Amino acid sequence: MIDHIGIQVRDLAKSIAFYEQALAPLGYVLIMKLEGQFAGFGAGGKPDFWIGVGAPADRIHVGFRAKGRADVRAFYAAAMAAGGTDNGPPGVREMYHPDYYGAFVRDPDGYNIEAVCHEPYLG
Repeated sequence: MIDHIGIQVRDLAKSIAFYEQALAPLGYVLIMKLEGQFAGFGAGGKPDFWIGVGAPADRIHVGFRAKGRADVRAFYAAAMAAGGTDNGPPGVREMYHPDYYGAFVRDPDGYNIEAVCHEPYLG
């Protein structure tokens, strides 16, 4: 089980603003920050997604679990409104499994950020 993950970003303030908006539909909020250095986001009071000032890495992908397909769509809309770039709109990705429903957005540093749920579609 993963406890937390951290990525490096060019512009901390810009990335905080992006992630506050993009992750809100998934229940994630900004929990703590050290001005000019890092910020931690999470749900339930525990930060598990960290961003810190530094040179962004290549080929980072972070997938956030969504409660359902509506939350995946809300994440995608919020991330796009926050300045994200489309990297795959909400939809079923059968190559992973028949109920894999995800949406992919590039953040301000080009990271591939996803919201996904695995529950069967019930109509």
